[in-house]
Amino acid sequence: MFGFGKKQAHHEIGAQELHSLIEAGSVQVVDVREPGEFAAGHIPGAVNMPLSDFQPSTLPHDGRRLILNCLGGKRSAMALDKCAAAERVIDTHLAGGFGAWQQAGLPVER
Repeated sequence: MFGFGKKQAHHEIGAQELHSLIEAGSVQVVDVREPGEFAAGHIPGAVNMPLSDFQPSTLPHDGRRLILNCLGGKRSAMALDKCAAAERVIDTHLAGGFGAWQQAGLPVER
């Protein structure tokens, strides 16, 4: 009735925009997929923090903006919910996840 209990919207960023930000060195990508998925291919420079044991308090703190990703966007949205509950100022994930990254023909690290 007064906005209580309303979920905050997650911000989404497109694959090409994310690639440009990575190239500029202004973001750190956090991949919340499981280790086997991450090992099979991920965004270059991403760090793996699987959703199964994701703790917002252990996210990297090097001054760069954090962008979360998973395969399609569902798990990264769940991780963003955990960040919001922990009052972490992280609210952005890759629209379409790693699948969108691959579809855009962007580099993949293995």
